Amino acid sequence: MPAVNVKFSEEELDTVRTQAAAAGQSLGAYIAAAAVRDHQRRHFVSTALKAYDRLRPEFLDLDPEDLGAPQQGQAAA
Repeated sequence: MPAVNVKFSEEELDTVRTQAAAAGQSLGAYIAAAAVRDHQRRHFVSTALKAYDRLRPEFLDLDPEDLGAPQQGQAAA
């Protein structure tokens, strides 16, 4: 399996070790999972922003009554 060396300051390494232990993972597994989570989060946000850009005009054209939102001065049910 390919490997990579990652340099940390002593303080950073202590923090990552503590987080890995709290997660019940080895240091290597924790770091690998963190990298994958970061990639997945960035992909999710990118995809969500594209969907927002695509759908935004439809939401701007909606009448607030169509959303079932309380009108100004009305309390939510």
